[in-house]
Amino acid sequence: MKATFAFAIPLLSLISATLLVFSSALQVDQGKIAPNERAIEEVKQGKRKVAYASWWGFDPEDATEALQAAIDSGATKVIVDNTGRPWVVSRTIHLSSNQEIVFEKGVIVEAKQGAFLGKGDCLFLAALQSNITLIGYGATLRMRKLDYTKPPYEKAEWRHVLSIRSCENVRVYGLTLASSGGDGIYLGVAKRGIPCRNIHIKDVVCIDNYRQGISVISAENLLMENVVMRDTGGTPPMAGIDFEPNEPTERLSNIVMRNCVSQNNAGDGFAFYLHNLNATSHPVSIRLEGCKAIGNRRSVSISAGNSKDAAVEGFIEFVDCVFEGSEGAGIYIAQKFAQSLKVRFVKCKVNKAATKQPTQAPIVFANARGNFEPIGGVEFVDCVVSDEIERLPIAYLDFAGGLELNEVVGTITLMRGGRKSEYKLTRDLLNQWFPSQKFKVFPPFVSGDLTKFEPLFPKAQFPHGISSNARLRSRAEFLVWAQKGEQVSFTLSVQPVGSAVVQPANVKVIAPSGKTVEAKEFHGEVRNEFVANETGAYRIVCEVGRATVTMKSCTHRFCMFASDSVFHFLGTIGKFYFFVPSGVREFGIKVSGDSDAERVRVIVCDERGQVLDEKDNILHAHQFVITREKFEQDEIFVLRFERPSVGVLEDFYVQLQGIPPLLAPVKEALLKLSGQ
Repeated sequence: MKATFAFAIPLLSLISATLLVFSSALQVDQGKIAPNERAIEEVKQGKRKVAYASWWGFDPEDATEALQAAIDSGATKVIVDNTGRPWVVSRTIHLSSNQEIVFEKGVIVEAKQGAFLGKGDCLFLAALQSNITLIGYGATLRMRKLDYTKPPYEKAEWRHVLSIRSCENVRVYGLTLASSGGDGIYLGVAKRGIPCRNIHIKDVVCIDNYRQGISVISAENLLMENVVMRDTGGTPPMAGIDFEPNEPTERLSNIVMRNCVSQNNAGDGFAFYLHNLNATSHPVSIRLEGCKAIGNRRSVSISAGNSKDAAVEGFIEFVDCVFEGSEGAGIYIAQKFAQSLKVRFVKCKVNKAATKQPTQAPIVFANARGNFEPIGGVEFVDCVVSDEIERLPIAYLDFAGGLELNEVVGTITLMRGGRKSEYKLTRDLLNQWFPSQKFKVFPPFVSGDLTKFEPLFPKAQFPHGISSNARLRSRAEFLVWAQKGEQVSFTLSVQPVGSAVVQPANVKVIAPSGKTVEAKEFHGEVRNEFVANETGAYRIVCEVGRATVTMKSCTHRFCMFASDSVFHFLGTIGKFYFFVPSGVREFGIKVSGDSDAERVRVIVCDERGQVLDEKDNILHAHQFVITREKFEQDEIFVLRFERPSVGVLEDFYVQLQGIPPLLAPVKEALLKLSGQ
């Protein structure tokens, strides 16, 4: 017995000494844990690669310094241990490269009440880092969403739980990310042109976040598996997950979601807002497999650019997905140029969509006023729609008026009351379902080389210059024709719209050969000058954001020019001239208002002032089709804009179809293409 006892004494001493090193440190009053200086020193010396966060101490009132110190320690693995009380932090915790952080089961990292006052204060942030792993099965990272909606907090939507920006090789497993003042997870950019790369998110729950469960701004090689995004609500878009780049240089490339669930979000389940990408952007490639959207505003929404230049290429594919119980449409596709991004649904199911909105449909396509290109480019492969309301499985909301639904193909099986109806989507079927697609289609006018423009009246003189009252919104282009060596002066006026703050306008003067003569920013009303270094039409491009721009005066002949085919006017009245070249038998003019109150009266006249057609109170798109009897000769026509008899004259859109997209304040200023 004595021998046994003598052996036990040193063994117990060894165990005690070991526990002093490996334990979470000495417990003191009120749940505090004192730092373990010996263990900290051994981490500094590189003797320990695995560290417990509580070695740097623990204070249940504020554990920020200890947690950040553990992460900054250089340990390759940090274990955030379960102390029995939350790790309360009062500022953003910055993550480091080449580190794994394990949150023990039951651990809560919680934002301190009254902290995170900055609009962009996140709970955890990784920027320009690599090789980070966060593992937390049964652990929660939590903020205080309701606190951020009232003073002293400024309203904001960027207080994310986990913000990952321009990082590479990041893994997030098992964590619950809750109650942010922004997103549960944000995948964005810390440095322009650097997306998040090689990201794996698995077995994660994003719950009760303010703006989004997850936002994907720029990512390449992103895999999400078994991720749940639910109960998002607070500020739009309020989606389960939102793919929404901010710049054309950002990308959504090689992204896969597998067996993910988006549920009970105030916004859409899976949202794709791609308007900030364009034809110059890296193609989109996104695939969702076996995913579910349950009880959201809409299950899927996809919105992209509505012209060849404004729309990104690539594909989005859904395979074996279920879209169920959405408040509105199960699938909603808006402003997506038919010839660009391709969308494919394979063996997907849309169940019980828009049951309280019988005028909707389980699948909805929509354009917007001011759109002038066909939408579509969607394939349905063996998809099933279950719907007990007597309506078509697809609705088309043609706000622009007369735009075709193009390249919508495949098969949809409609289940209703035990009956099965199979539809093969063809051009004839879509025309039968949506007879409004009857506006006459004119081939787009290709302006070609601007060096080929020349004056229609070359001998006309303008001793007092030319002025215009036309207010063009957001973007305006003008063609100013000058001889080599002439000095050109023009005055532009930028005006606010309503109470919107006017940002500096960007103006470029581009020579006929394509070389930029001048580029500048300005406010208000500014006179500009340049010397023509070649003969031809100089293009003046004005980007004015939410404001309007007017060519108040110009020493030389000029026309308003619409390189994207659409003129966007605000509150403009008066006469404007346009030119129809010989050989054009028929042309169109499409006009639309904006909101329910914003309308316009338009009168189409020949050069002598004879009214050819007119329409008052244009709100929804209206097409004037003019057929010429003497189409063998050139001809000038007039568009007159007047106040409507109902509503107000504010925003309206005009498209010249099948003819040069030029409008001039006086007929002598008109240009034509040489040879016409």
